[in-house]
Amino acid sequence: MSATSGNTGADRRGMTWPQMGALAFGVIYLLVGIVGFFITGFDDFFAHDTDDTLLWFEINGFHNVVHILIGVAGIALSRTLSGARAYGWLLAIGYGAAFVYGLIAIGETWDILSINAADNWLHILSAAAGLVIALGPVRDAVTGRTRA
Repeated sequence: MSATSGNTGADRRGMTWPQMGALAFGVIYLLVGIVGFFITGFDDFFAHDTDDTLLWFEINGFHNVVHILIGVAGIALSRTLSGARAYGWLLAIGYGAAFVYGLIAIGETWDILSINAADNWLHILSAAAGLVIALGPVRDAVTGRTRA
């Protein structure tokens, strides 16, 4: 297979910036999820108002699992440009929904993710980053044309 025969991802020319972004977000979220378990432990997965924080962000066991899953998805989907774009949409839609959920759920007994205001800011920024990964142009190094 030649380098130009339809490969939409990482080939001999290296990764595109959306792929690098998906990989970076994937690694960060995976590490956040793993480190989170050192703070929360493995009991009371769905506790709300835990006062367990990683930096300024409130977490519980379930929140850690969600971070790990999002991280693994980013790492796996970063292999191709189309996968990275799909991951961008996953971030945009998923974290957009998490932002809306957080606006309603903070302080409620049914808040299974133990969301706080700092989480909401991170969620809206992650959603915006997802849109950038999903929609940002990529220039072909050989032809100079922009790829979607």
